Amino acid sequence: MGAFVSGEERLLNLNSVNCNSVYLLAGEIQMRFKHTNRPGFLLGFVDFFTAGLFFLLYMPFGGLQDELEEILGHEVQPYWKAYLLGIPTLFIYTLVWMARIAEEIKAKAIELGISAPYTSWRHMFWWNMLGCPCCGPMIATKRFFDTLNRVEIELNGRQA
Repeated sequence: MGAFVSGEERLLNLNSVNCNSVYLLAGEIQMRFKHTNRPGFLLGFVDFFTAGLFFLLYMPFGGLQDELEEILGHEVQPYWKAYLLGIPTLFIYTLVWMARIAEEIKAKAIELGISAPYTSWRHMFWWNMLGCPCCGPMIATKRFFDTLNRVEIELNGRQA
């Protein structure tokens, strides 16, 4: 659905599924965050059944590491380091690392005025620890990416 923005002759084209492209009459520019519709439950499913190896590739090559650093405003320890440090701790270190990021994403969502439900430290940690062995991690990851997607959509909207 397109609409002209008065005075500047810009055509705004927002995809209703992922809100990730803005077109100018003279050419195309991309929104800051391109991945605003990540399927958290599916990502959690794949990560669970690959014992965390999936995110070793997805974090750096899927752009997630860079997006988290931009949103949070500081460097985030690379997942591969958290993964390696998690091995001797039975992945408790990796879980706490993920839960801390979830809490920071929650704080950013609140700061941007995004309504609940959010991800959180408690939600990420306890769904992974005490949730149904197969579905708990997927539920935690779904909530994490639901919150992250909404933060990215909001930040894209503020940029446009």
